Amino acid sequence: RSLLFLTLLLLFSALFPGAFNCCTKISDEIPKGILQRVERFEIQKADGLCHLEAVILYIEGRKFCVSPRIRKVKKWMKKNKHRTPRKKPHGRKQRRIRVIKRKGKKQ
Repeated sequence: RSLLFLTLLLLFSALFPGAFNCCTKISDEIPKGILQRVERFEIQKADGLCHLEAVILYIEGRKFCVSPRIRKVKKWMKKNKHRTPRKKPHGRKQRRIRVIKRKGKKQ
């Protein structure tokens, strides 16, 4: 039985990778000064596998789920849009840049 359960669990996590990353509880308050320590953040929408709207704050490798309706968080997110993880385009190869050395010039 446990082998069957483990197999189903692995299959489910492979088919729905975001299911185990959803916030299941959110805080309606945020401690003072915590926003200054945030390394990056993500916005969780209440669709698909995740059933709560949340802002996920990553601080020192830990994940904190807070309400997106907190005024301080909204204001902070507007200022710190650059901290959201950028998605890499799929199917595109990185262009390689060749450095051409010119004759006669020393570098």
